[in-house]
Amino acid sequence: MSDDDILFLPDDEPGEGMPAAAWPVMVVDDDPAVHEGTRFALAGYSLDGAGLELVSAYSAAEARTLLARRGGMAVILLDVVMETDDAGLRLVDFVRRELKDDTVRIILRTGQPGQAPERRVIVDYDINDYKAKTELTADKLFTSLTAALRAYQQLKRLAETRRGLEIIIDAAPMLLDYKSMQRLAEGVLTQVGSLLNVACEGILVLRDHTGPQDAVSVLAGSGCYQHLAGGDGQEPLDADVRGIVAQAFAERRHTFGEQWSTLYVHTASGSEIVALLKADRSLSETDRGLIALFTSRLSVAFDNVILYEQLQRANIGLEQRVVERTGELMRANRRLAMQRSDLRRANQLKTEILGTVAHDLKNPLAVILGRAEMLGDMIEARPQPAEAMHAQIGHIRETARRLTGMIETLIADAMNDALDIVVRREPVDFAGLAREVSQANAPLAETKGQSLRSEIPGQLTLHGDAERLREAMDNLISNAIKYSPAGAEIVVTVEQDGSETVYAVHDHGPGLSPEDIGRLFGRFQRLSAKPTAGEGSTGLGLSIVKRIAELHGGRATAESHAGEAGSTFAIRLPNGTGELR
Repeated sequence: MSDDDILFLPDDEPGEGMPAAAWPVMVVDDDPAVHEGTRFALAGYSLDGAGLELVSAYSAAEARTLLARRGGMAVILLDVVMETDDAGLRLVDFVRRELKDDTVRIILRTGQPGQAPERRVIVDYDINDYKAKTELTADKLFTSLTAALRAYQQLKRLAETRRGLEIIIDAAPMLLDYKSMQRLAEGVLTQVGSLLNVACEGILVLRDHTGPQDAVSVLAGSGCYQHLAGGDGQEPLDADVRGIVAQAFAERRHTFGEQWSTLYVHTASGSEIVALLKADRSLSETDRGLIALFTSRLSVAFDNVILYEQLQRANIGLEQRVVERTGELMRANRRLAMQRSDLRRANQLKTEILGTVAHDLKNPLAVILGRAEMLGDMIEARPQPAEAMHAQIGHIRETARRLTGMIETLIADAMNDALDIVVRREPVDFAGLAREVSQANAPLAETKGQSLRSEIPGQLTLHGDAERLREAMDNLISNAIKYSPAGAEIVVTVEQDGSETVYAVHDHGPGLSPEDIGRLFGRFQRLSAKPTAGEGSTGLGLSIVKRIAELHGGRATAESHAGEAGSTFAIRLPNGTGELR
């Protein structure tokens, strides 16, 4: 080979598909001189700014071992006849069928063309060029190698594009299936690294215009930025990274640099996403095209997650509203149930009142009507029996008084039943009030031949409603007179018992039966004892006493006398400001 056959080329600018350091080319030949000549002829060769990495194998077997161990050859310059006549062709078979390497370009070089006819070899084997060693000058070696490397470059680009498209197609349904913004962001960073087939570090930042002041947050991070996920996108990032992110949001487009690349995505819901990537190599045009295709579908995935999260929040809000509404309905149902109970009780009360009116008021009215008819007959008589007429008028007056008392009792009970009843809180001379009530009932006791004795201190002041307390005292004394026999003694006492002031009425009536104990102070409840002079009764007196005592913060009690007839009914109230004197 002459010096004229050696061609030295200037370095070209780096281009897409350029290997990191040099183009790997394998020379397979059992003649060491061929290896030396090839190295000499290709010395200084450069394509797209990269030289050659020549790997020598001196037999097909050695080539198999090298290829199986490292692979990744761009071109193989292959001799046909080595340890066997078809060793080179068998190596082609190994590369294509066993290693399944379709991108490496294979150039056959043979010194005995007749043993491996060019047409049959080209047809039967997947090779890319066929040269006789005698015709492979430096120029033709350069031309054949350059063509082979260009073809390899194109195939690698197609393979990378196909791999990227497969990754995009496979990733699309997976990304659309994410229901969490953070999980989607992590998946995007993972898929970008896989798509570019590089080890990359980066962050994915979201700017949400629906939040306060266009809130920025780091959704995911990889590599040294992994710990930033969930940050606010401001303080955790260093100044350089913050500046790159801010510039990406401002420019609203993809940018590719030697060290950093930024990907920009704008969603239909108004959010903006920037992915900041730091790769171990600059991105080729193929990489950039794949990235553009990949990110063009990302807005749909992010909108899907945003809508899902909005739906989740709406569901939570709806569930909360349902819970609140259910609570309101339950409270309304309870109120209705209480109102229904009140109405049922009111209806029952109405029935009881009507029964009481029909029963207890009927007799006095009948007496009044009967006495009035008798009085009419006497007026017609001649001479008129004046004395008898006065007696009938007295009976009518007494019966009317009894009837008025019953009506007043019914009215008092209706007032006590009001839910919004309010008692006055004013100083009351409790002892003086008790004496007044006893003096007012003394004539009634005298008509039955009873004695009414009082044991009341000079003065005792409490806070309460004087009229209500008078009503309760009057009910207890009138009950004692009504149910005590003629000649009995009734004793009224006022005393302090610990923290309570006690107003008590002791009678000598029949006492309380076991049945009476269970229904004391109930409304319209009549005890086993009967009035001793046929007096009427509404069954409301003791219930009114109990209600008045409770309105004053106290209680009503009743007990039978041990070993003797009679019982004691009492009102027990909290002590007032006065002292017994």
